[in-house]
Parts: sequence; structure tokens; C-alpha cells
Amino acid sequence: MPHDVTTPTPPFRSADDRFEVHQIPAMQDNLVWLIVCRATGAAAVVDGPSAKELTPYLEARGIALRAILNTHTHGDHVGINHDLARQGRLEGLDVFGPAQKAAQVPGLTLGVGEGDTVRVGALEGRVWLTEGHMDGHVSFVFGDVIFCGDTMFGAGCGFLFDGPPAKMHASLERIAQLDPATKVCCAHEYTLDNLRFAWSVEPDNPALEARIRASRAIRARGESTVPSTIATERESNPFLRHHSPTVRATVAAAFDDRVLETPLDVFAATRALKDRKDYRAISDAELPG
Repeated sequence: MPHDVTTPTPPFRSADDRFEVHQIPAMQDNLVWLIVCRATGAAAVVDGPSAKELTPYLEARGIALRAILNTHTHGDHVGINHDLARQGRLEGLDVFGPAQKAAQVPGLTLGVGEGDTVRVGALEGRVWLTEGHMDGHVSFVFGDVIFCGDTMFGAGCGFLFDGPPAKMHASLERIAQLDPATKVCCAHEYTLDNLRFAWSVEPDNPALEARIRASRAIRARGESTVPSTIATERESNPFLRHHSPTVRATVAAAFDDRVLETPLDVFAATRALKDRKDYRAISDAELPG
């Protein structure tokens, strides 16, 4: 099956010019990220379902892979470890992954958690524990870029396999406090579906309307909507919009048995409403653009 993204986001540099980030589409909607240290040439790959797309990409550009950063242990994120192991290419790499799930990270050399650091060449990244999607899930913050796996998506958040809602809410709120210009490199191209849901709960948000128009045009060209920025997510991601009167009213109307007194209450109800999938009845013609 062809990937949803036919024209990947071009490589971009960090604000401090110390590293470059490459996007590699994989499977149908996975987005594999490659971090390349500009001082040393050392590279780290963040997650991936396999090495099928990564290997030719590295070879074509002469990039030296030195590390793997695993945010969590679902198969489409550690599949790349298994694949490289089968090829005899995992040994010798630094493999950083969730310490809480160490036994499930193939080739793990260092289990990491909240407050730890990881090194890629001359680069140092911070490790944040960002649970909610699953226990032990971590994100990696390098300069003005966050690699957040399945925690925050473009206009959305990951499904709560382990939860509870309080963990995901705390993770999202923490990520949202990063500098507004921070680039959000999530692991899937899910933005259009997430925006459809966002429109169902906050159709009077002009920033959301503009994002839908822009994103539909981007996807029509086969391009990727990722990375977004923290500023964009704060303006239009419904899981960060608990303060919006429209979101609160829409969610309250959907769950008349829920008490929505706190931001966490609103988040949990909003996530439950998305899981109901009512929003998928909205046609493209009803969306902006």
C-alpha cells in the first residue's frame, strides 16, 4: 500500500544550526525521523516500523547511523530494531529506549526515563516521560525540536492504550509549554483526520479554520503536514483547548452524565468523544477549503 505522503517534508535545520532533521515516510502513515549532527555527521533514527525505507535513504546520502531512539515499544516503532538485527546491523549502535519497557526494546544499550540525556555525536537531547499512550513512553527534546512519538499528533493525541487520561493530559500540557516555535515531530501523518474531529468540537475557531484550509491543500499535493509547531497546536489542537467555551459546551452536550469542572475533565471527555468517531460523519464538503 502506498504511503499517504508522496512528497516528504524537506530536511530542515535546528534554530542553532547544530543538527539537521530528515523525514522518511514508512508503511502507510508512519513518519520516521533522522537526526544528523552537523559537527560530526553522526545520525540517530527515531522509531520506525522497519528499515526498508531507512537503509536506502542512508546509503544514497552517505549518512552514518550511530543510534536509535525508541519512544515506545509498539511494533511500528521498534520494528526497525528487529529489522536491523536481522540484517546484522543493530550491533554497535547506541539504542536508547524506555527503561520501563527495557525487555521489549531490541538491542537496548541504555534504558532512559524522565530527566535523562542522550547523545548523538556532539548533540545532547533531553528525555521526558510522556505517558498516556502507553506506560513508559518517552519523548526526546533536541534544541527547538521535540520527537514525541505517539503522544502529541498534528491537531491530536495518541489513543490511550494504557492511560489514564490524567497521564496523557499532563504529557500534552507539558509539551505545550515548550517555546511556541518548537517543531513537533510526531510519528504519524494523522492530521487531516484529527482536524475533522477538531472542527466537530470547535467550528468557530478561526485559527482552526485556517489550519484546515492549509492542511487540505498540503495533503492534496501529497506533502506532509508534519512537523507542526507548538504555537499551531495550542491554537488548534482540541486536546489543548479545554479553556475554549465552544469545546467545553460541545463536549458537555455529548456527555450529559459527565461533570466538567477541571481541564482534566474536559480533556478526558474530549478524548472519549473522539473515540466514539461521531465526527467521521462530517463530509469533506462541510470542512473549510
